[in-house]
Amino acid sequence: MEKIRTAVIGAGKMGHIHSKVLSKLPQSDLVAIVDVQEEKAKKLAKEFKCQAFLNPEDLIGKVDAVTISVPTKKHLEIAEILIKNKIAVLIEKPLAASAEEGEKIVALAKEYDTVVAVGHSERCNPVVQAMKRLKIEPKYIQAERISPYSFRSTDIGVVLDVMIHDIDIILALAQSPVKSVDGFGFNVIADTEDICNARIFFENGCVANITASRLALKTVRKIRVFSRQAYLSLDFFKKEGIVIKTDGNVDVVKWVKEKQALGNFDFTGVNWPDLLHIEQLNIEDKEPLRVEQESFLAAVADRTKRPEVTGEEGLAALKCAEAILKSITSHKWE
Repeated sequence: MEKIRTAVIGAGKMGHIHSKVLSKLPQSDLVAIVDVQEEKAKKLAKEFKCQAFLNPEDLIGKVDAVTISVPTKKHLEIAEILIKNKIAVLIEKPLAASAEEGEKIVALAKEYDTVVAVGHSERCNPVVQAMKRLKIEPKYIQAERISPYSFRSTDIGVVLDVMIHDIDIILALAQSPVKSVDGFGFNVIADTEDICNARIFFENGCVANITASRLALKTVRKIRVFSRQAYLSLDFFKKEGIVIKTDGNVDVVKWVKEKQALGNFDFTGVNWPDLLHIEQLNIEDKEPLRVEQESFLAAVADRTKRPEVTGEEGLAALKCAEAILKSITSHKWE
């Protein structure tokens, strides 16, 4: 197998994790670490036995694919340099600081025929991967993503930092253009919103309700999906979930109707969960960032393949997030 020459821009926490993953993938040859802070770049490069550079331009001619893990406001500037030199990029979410900048990145990718992936790693969560295999058509989705304050990503609010994970997952599930959104949020600690609840209405009739907070006392990452085919209750944090399929409960419905027809049947002693056909979701516990990088590098090696989250999908999530932020402003509390 011919290895793909890779590099990571950004020597922070996420840059370190991406570097570790890329250093272990058989299809990757980790060539360099780039960071404006020379000592941080050198330290990470020493750990993974590769070169250290200060500028993205130093990678031109040396690499085939780059992971960009820097503050969001720098995404467009760095991506443009690489894409114009036909270097594939995986950009940590969100795609850009604004939908306008995101559109420029997507346009550049098309103009220079270069792969652009977006690091919505939760799409690669084993729970989401298992849910994708069910091929359900959701009618209502409820997602909750709350946690204590992490003291990172302070340059953006909870919508672009946290909620955007669920926005991306929900857009992929709904498979329909967004019709409208309604959002409420407020800030407590940061200058941007720390808590937000939003409702997304899709053209196909699907509705999603999302809550995100970075002020909670514990971490919760859950999603519930209602569809004609099944009901799903999933926990991203615990990596587990249950599925109640419609076709598996036909006999239960028949039994209930028969007893109701009797008119005087006492249901108080019936344990409802015992009657249902409940399945534990079959989850393959794979590291999300590894799945993400494997998908990205596969698309770089074979242009008939696509990364887990494309630039266009990252842009759609960003546009939806911006619509929610606009709605929050319109509902601003005095």
